[in-house]
Amino acid sequence: MSDEASIELPEWAIVSPEREAHIRRVVALVDRWAIAMRLDQAERDAWRDAALYHDALRDAPAAELHALVGDHELPDALLHGSAAARLMAQHGERRADVLEAVRWHTVGCSDWGSTGRALYMADYLEPGRRFCRTERASLAGRVPTDFRGALRVVVRERIEWILREGYEIPLQTVAFWNSLR
Repeated sequence: MSDEASIELPEWAIVSPEREAHIRRVVALVDRWAIAMRLDQAERDAWRDAALYHDALRDAPAAELHALVGDHELPDALLHGSAAARLMAQHGERRADVLEAVRWHTVGCSDWGSTGRALYMADYLEPGRRFCRTERASLAGRVPTDFRGALRVVVRERIEWILREGYEIPLQTVAFWNSLR
């Protein structure tokens, strides 16, 4: 299977060619995991759709996203997911797991089922990212047989990065980590 999937973004998407390639790689990764895990078609579709839409507004201007979300206090890092989830709902998306996966994919969510968790991992583990490629590829390979273990490693690594960079750990991320015990 290719490192990039064929995708069709919604007409409202605002993405650069590089972002579109990232989305293709995330979709390909969740597709590969879903097949290896023999998920039923409904769950496979949920994983794929969450991956497809997660960064559909990543390259939109923050002012437009704030206006779309209607929350001028929301941190910029959460805007594109929240805005995409809102537009998805306006265009008929009703699957709560897909909407919540897209909404919180940058920080995690303690209430997530497999859709959000798979997206969170795939967004981090997709092969186009340039850091720790060998280690991340190995971890991506573990997902179908050790989903929970791989997820714990991904969340830990993302928290370690936040700490190394000197950022505040979002409360959602703390709650997500604590929900994995």
